[in-house]
Amino acid sequence: MLVERGAITPRDDIPANAGGLCQKGWTAGELLGAPDRVTAPLMRAHRNAPLEAVSWDTALDRITAEVRRIQRAHGLDAVAVFGGGGLTNEKAYQLGKFARVALRTANIDYNGRFCMSSAAAAQNRAFGLDRGLPVPITDIAETDVVLLAGGNVAETMPPFVRHLAAQRERGGRLIVIDPRETPTARRADLHLQITPGTDLALANGLLHLAIVEGLIDHAYLARRTVGFEAVRTTVNAYWPERVERITGVPVPRMREAVHMLGGAHRALILTARGAEQHATGTDTVTAFINLALGLGLPGRAGSGFGCLTGQGNGQGGREHGQKADQLPGYRKIDDSVAREHVARVWGVAPGDLPGPGLSAFELLAALGTPAGPRAMLVFGSNPVVSAPDSTRVEARLDALDFLAVADFVPSETAARADVVLPTTQWAEETGTVTNLEGRVLLRRAALPAPSGARSDLEILAGLAGRLDAPGRFSADPAEVFDELRAASAGGPADYSGITYERIVAETGVFWPCPGEGHPGTPRVFLDRFATPDGRARLIPVEHRGPAEEICGDYPLYLTTGRVLAHYQSGAQTRRVRALVDAAPEAYVEVHADLAGRLEVDDGAAVRVTSRRGSAVATVRLSRAIRHDTVFMPFHWAGAARANLLTNPALDPVSRMPEFKVCAVRVEKIP
Repeated sequence: MLVERGAITPRDDIPANAGGLCQKGWTAGELLGAPDRVTAPLMRAHRNAPLEAVSWDTALDRITAEVRRIQRAHGLDAVAVFGGGGLTNEKAYQLGKFARVALRTANIDYNGRFCMSSAAAAQNRAFGLDRGLPVPITDIAETDVVLLAGGNVAETMPPFVRHLAAQRERGGRLIVIDPRETPTARRADLHLQITPGTDLALANGLLHLAIVEGLIDHAYLARRTVGFEAVRTTVNAYWPERVERITGVPVPRMREAVHMLGGAHRALILTARGAEQHATGTDTVTAFINLALGLGLPGRAGSGFGCLTGQGNGQGGREHGQKADQLPGYRKIDDSVAREHVARVWGVAPGDLPGPGLSAFELLAALGTPAGPRAMLVFGSNPVVSAPDSTRVEARLDALDFLAVADFVPSETAARADVVLPTTQWAEETGTVTNLEGRVLLRRAALPAPSGARSDLEILAGLAGRLDAPGRFSADPAEVFDELRAASAGGPADYSGITYERIVAETGVFWPCPGEGHPGTPRVFLDRFATPDGRARLIPVEHRGPAEEICGDYPLYLTTGRVLAHYQSGAQTRRVRALVDAAPEAYVEVHADLAGRLEVDDGAAVRVTSRRGSAVATVRLSRAIRHDTVFMPFHWAGAARANLLTNPALDPVSRMPEFKVCAVRVEKIP
């Protein structure tokens, strides 16, 4: 539920959350004065020396010298950049430009690859466009049925729940697909408690039932799509009893879900990380898109398919060039027309822009290897905690010749750096973010920054100048946004008609917005999809199961996720007293019957072991989880890191690692 502090009056002029905040939001101010906040550049004299305070000139000169030395010795791609989905649009854009123009490296990617990449890939190939929600978030209140696959919004996105509550109040219904009976699943009219890693089979089974039960919209399919017959042939093999054996979901519940969706005037199918963070994540999302298209939902007001973003700027952060294969405006870096347009804005020759680089985990796994990057610059990310198989990630970071990290707290990744640059925080800088519905919002500075901190834009400008980069690298967010508008013009995510003034006057502007006279696009696909012929693509996909199945040595599934009080790698929230009090330590959620077989009690210390490593945490007994599954949140560092265990098997399309399921054993610690 939406957690509000005191008597907060809802704000009609703030549609997404009506001015309400969850616990993380209203305690965020405490982080501004964190006792260990980094307020001066830190540098090591050599690898084994301690980090010590230095001047900004000394720190930036050291980074410049190391970049030049390493690129002379090993080539331009020997320096890598790793960004974050929480950066503002301006910073994400400038970081991508800096990598390609100042460093001329192909190796830039970001932690959003671990978040939204499978949903983005699936939407791009089905619709020709990736936007989290195809409709304004306020449309949810008018939707008759919402199906949410792999999302626990009651803990991960509490303000979103007010829209579900409004939907329920007017008689709408909610279906949740999740291996756990989460707080969100407990709110649902129908909970499909699935075996981890079988979402794709369930989606195919639901479409099979929709066809058999006569719920398919054939007129819509003929008018607005291509590919249905091939998909029909594939899902013929997903008869209900087979799908029940694969997923563990009883046939009557599947049939009930299909009739709820098929009988609705307005229905919305949503996926989140539980369905997407798999080595089959793109195909899994595609299966849910096929279901939505079969029912005739996308392109209808209040209906369609969407995905829920997972970071503060999860939508905007993936649109403007942080990804290895991407240029601003959601353009592909290997598209010659896109390269020419962006190069013209940047004042460089198209041939000077590098091509695609390594995706996030592939980049991390290549660090310090003979053919991989020898240096890395990190902005807004903490891969030591957030990346899968994190023991290997630590080893690769330590193998680098040089590591620089820009952050405002000494994160676990910053602690391994040769140079740490202190950055400003959300309340101390101006910039735009784009929310899950595609609405571009302006976040204005409210406080002066500490004297020793600089914004990421200032840092990038300082480094670009020292590296004699062509073109202009402004530190003014308004100037950077104007350049972003020009670079995105004509692209799928066209911001060219959006200005700071319009955002303020209109409480945000929806992209695409191709001109200042354009009203923006709150609802996409009403007339056509963003494909060459305007039709959506249905694509046959097959269930393959997890990359790693349970066995005698590792007899349990592990799934990971978030808790209400913490966020991402926990580097920020673990420094807020109220949040630590609310969730002080990592835990392993274990079904009570499984705990009995393991002979462990609530609060007991256990060791969870996968083929990659072991983590230690305390038991939390529950009857809300399957007997064959345990759950760990991923916000903690050290020996309690869930990502010591997770499987880095990658989706072949999106390069998403399989965070959401791996095989483990659980043992009592004497």
